[in-house]
Amino acid sequence: MSAPFVLFDHGPIPGGTLFRDPVDVIRAETPDDLDGAFDSIERARADGHWVVGMAAYELGYCFDAKLRPYLPKDRAVPLMEFGVFRDAEPAGEFAQGSQDAHLVNITPDWDEARYARAFDVVQDYISAGDFYQANLTFALHAEMVGTAMDLYRSLRAAQPVPYGTYHDLGGPVILSRSPELFFRVKGGVIQTHPMKGTIARDPDPARDKAARDWLQGDAKNRAENLMIVDLLRNDISRIAKVGSVKVPDLFAIETYATVHQMVSRVRGDLVPDLTLRDMFAALFPCGSVTGAPKIRAMQVLAELESGARDAYCGALGWIAPDGDMEFNVGIRTLRLDRGGQVHFNVGGGVVHDSTAASEYQEALWKARFARLPQTA
Repeated sequence: MSAPFVLFDHGPIPGGTLFRDPVDVIRAETPDDLDGAFDSIERARADGHWVVGMAAYELGYCFDAKLRPYLPKDRAVPLMEFGVFRDAEPAGEFAQGSQDAHLVNITPDWDEARYARAFDVVQDYISAGDFYQANLTFALHAEMVGTAMDLYRSLRAAQPVPYGTYHDLGGPVILSRSPELFFRVKGGVIQTHPMKGTIARDPDPARDKAARDWLQGDAKNRAENLMIVDLLRNDISRIAKVGSVKVPDLFAIETYATVHQMVSRVRGDLVPDLTLRDMFAALFPCGSVTGAPKIRAMQVLAELESGARDAYCGALGWIAPDGDMEFNVGIRTLRLDRGGQVHFNVGGGVVHDSTAASEYQEALWKARFARLPQTA
């Protein structure tokens, strides 16, 4: 299939959802474009259309005057890119097919020494009381062998995730293998599933279970997870009815192909008549990929990291005509340039008792989702 289209591993239709043949594509390249873009999204939804697409991490700099000066000038994707579609359809056989693709020459921008220098600066800010957690990330680059769609199928087969997405609306292809829900709205109820706390899988079943059990009870990972839960409770309370914000699950463990993840769940009853801009201004970007407090962490990270995160740590998702919607957190997310170059980031939360060596190794473990066996 030729572009433009957006494909979800799951989405609103069980078994996979395909959106194709958009009647419009809404883009915001600069902050000045945002008012018109958000207005166009609301009109499209009111006209009975589906609105489906991507918000870059850097959109988060545009909602607060304290963050706007930190917006990077060099960005590879729009701040927002959404397609307007008449219908959602089952993905069916389209999601099946060749898996003859992989990445080669995966190379991190930062070695451990470079990471440690940035890590030490984050620790200094933590000691000074600027924030108590910051999600420090760095970029990796690779070359793709095969087609973008074959790579999507290969990654999907290797590691099923709940919020996988293939996004191609004419710009760079965004391929997300995210296991993390940013937020879901259904029937006026919002829920979010922040992930914080990771340990690598072990091929030995007994050791793997021990690793999972260790993560479940580890005080450091619980403390980091709770910091983000508290941040998201506060964010959701800005758009929820008073007294409705609850935490039904705390410190649950979810298992994926290469890692175990600690996940909590926060829910609330939304106040009526919210727009998408209202929701993103309150919530975006997700606290699990910024730090806490969010604004100060984002300011420092913008100074330390090597460039824009772009789609990584942003959000990809869909909005139904009735107002239900679902967005992921754009972790484990690749940007595929038309020339076959691939870019993605990894990182993790730094707190006062973190160590640079362990955080760097954990970040590299998170990159394993992109390492596929080479086919003959």
